[in-house]
Amino acid sequence: MSAQQLSDLIRFARHNSPFYQELYASLPPHVDRLTDLPVVDQREFWAANALHDNRVLTGPLSEATVYKTGGTTGAPKFSVYTRDEWRTFVTAFGQGLVDTGLRPGHRVADLFYAGELYASFLFVLDSLAHAPVDNVRLPIGGAAPLESTLPTLRDLAAQVLTGTPTTLCRLAEQAVASGVRLDSVELLLFGGEALFDDQRRLLATAFPGAEARSVGYASVDAGLLGRPVPGADARVHRAFTPHSVVEILDDCTDEPVTEPGRPGRVVVTSLFRRLMPVIRYPAGDRAEWTGTGPGHFRILGRAEEGVRVGPVSLYTQDAQDAVAAADTAGQVVGVQLVVRRWEGRDGLVLRLATAPGDGTSREPLAKAVIAELESVRPLYPDSVRAGFVHPLSVEWVRHRDLAVNPRSGKLVRVLDERPTA
Repeated sequence: MSAQQLSDLIRFARHNSPFYQELYASLPPHVDRLTDLPVVDQREFWAANALHDNRVLTGPLSEATVYKTGGTTGAPKFSVYTRDEWRTFVTAFGQGLVDTGLRPGHRVADLFYAGELYASFLFVLDSLAHAPVDNVRLPIGGAAPLESTLPTLRDLAAQVLTGTPTTLCRLAEQAVASGVRLDSVELLLFGGEALFDDQRRLLATAFPGAEARSVGYASVDAGLLGRPVPGADARVHRAFTPHSVVEILDDCTDEPVTEPGRPGRVVVTSLFRRLMPVIRYPAGDRAEWTGTGPGHFRILGRAEEGVRVGPVSLYTQDAQDAVAAADTAGQVVGVQLVVRRWEGRDGLVLRLATAPGDGTSREPLAKAVIAELESVRPLYPDSVRAGFVHPLSVEWVRHRDLAVNPRSGKLVRVLDERPTA
């Protein structure tokens, strides 16, 4: 990234986006270093990036594709790309697919989800079409019945399956139960969620000749984040230079982390998006530099801005809003999200703290909080019914029992207690 490239983007955003104009109002007229810019506050960004009276976009919404993001509050969140921006997006991501092991002539099944403004299915399909190696694309989709997907994969001799770990595991479970063999499958490219050891065992049972690897690291809101790095650790990626800049920032100070092995939150700047600029935007994940190569980093899990429970995304603000709506008596004095994994599935525990001496019955409030959260995130109860995740539960504690950052004393909003490998 050249200083001119960045300074031009900053100048353009300041001049054309009311949100960035206000965010950078106190800065000098000319800025060409990322570290001179404030990190975007996600809540303020999405409040400004509304459907009406939008203050983030740098121009009218007259030529673009609109996608629904993985955003997780009751109000929908949308991300837009011009045709040129989308072409750059999928071309760069497609180039990264060769690092996954994609070979010329591979028959690739796209099992991501389509429709309702979601991008993953189209994104992967377009990325495959723009990959630098020839491939045969099988646009099946994640919502297709497993009973028809399995024979389609078998009849077309699919060699690569792409989808979320949840989808791939559902398929694997169905294949084992029905005795269907898919001996042609060589690669399982997962994205959108972490892949855990118990899932790897299931996939290995159904697809003994296949290797599970990351399809790449991207999101429709943050854009390009990381292309896969070949090797045993599927969590390791490298930045999509020169299209984006990935920073890892200290959890407490927001200072850039430079040394390997020190965790921090991922912040991204997209250098090719101008209609909806993404400059020092929190990706919602934590990572660490590996020191194994230029720009190599290891994804460690979700940061406190958001958490992924199976196929469901949540932000801490979702839980805060649900508690605020349900807790009319003001019993709750602290909220913490705890993600655990048992019996092969993720589960979310809402850890709610009450004041000492509070003898009010808690069960009605727990039910009300869960009902409120499920009403704004209907994908969660849908996923419970589908057997993807455990039901929401509430754990009552005192405020002193809530985990805090040992360095700053600040409350840790999300505890991810799932084992990762």
